[in-house]
Amino acid sequence: MSGQILTTFDAGIATLTLSNPGKLNAVDAGMWQALDEAFVAIAANDALRCVILRGEGDKAFAAGGDIEEFQTVRATVDDALHYHEELVARALDAIRACPIPTVAAIQGACIGGGLEIAGCCDLRIAGESARFGAPINRLGFSMYPGEMAGLLGLVGAAVLLEILLEGRILTAAEALQKGLLTRVVADAAVPEEAHACAARIAAGAPLVARWHKQWVKRLTSGKPLDPAEKRAAFAFLDTQDYAEGLAAFFDKRTPVFRGR
Repeated sequence: MSGQILTTFDAGIATLTLSNPGKLNAVDAGMWQALDEAFVAIAANDALRCVILRGEGDKAFAAGGDIEEFQTVRATVDDALHYHEELVARALDAIRACPIPTVAAIQGACIGGGLEIAGCCDLRIAGESARFGAPINRLGFSMYPGEMAGLLGLVGAAVLLEILLEGRILTAAEALQKGLLTRVVADAAVPEEAHACAARIAAGAPLVARWHKQWVKRLTSGKPLDPAEKRAAFAFLDTQDYAEGLAAFFDKRTPVFRGR
């Protein structure tokens, strides 16, 4: 039976669940495609303010790609290029390109493709017993360079090489220390903390959250801002949310942001 991507919505927060429980939520080809489609739809939904990405149950976020199908979906070089460029890369790119803030809620195993997915999210909250790694050196295949690039940008060359060359599984404490995680909480507290994090994000001005994501991505390109971009950084001055934020501050009340 193939896995699936489950989507629910509540008060401006979307929760996407990687569901393949019989295989510790290993991500099969259909799930990669469904993940891409889900994020494309989410990106176009102006009513959403945050996305939580999690695995079904508490045993795994995702234990990697579905290795059982590799003998068919990656049987030849052409097959492998299609799998990694048309399925995996499109899904990972859709997560990274999502203008809405994303939070990975990680319980249990976060391995291989699961680590790649979590690494594309803006924030990563994990339980104390969660574990991380990509021990594919023991399976005789290397991480595809396009997927490696995302983790390289997150943790740098030294940590990525440690993960790939040793194939060692990291504890949550080690992953936090190495920059893979945003924070670590008690295992049972992961869903609650992820939702609280999403609620804090959702309480802010949604256009501002999108701009912050946009500018962080732009600044990491290493190129200086041109005059037009510097002026664009003050686009908030013409928004209703900016007027509402100031009015609420002076009135000593909670602002009501509408994304306009």
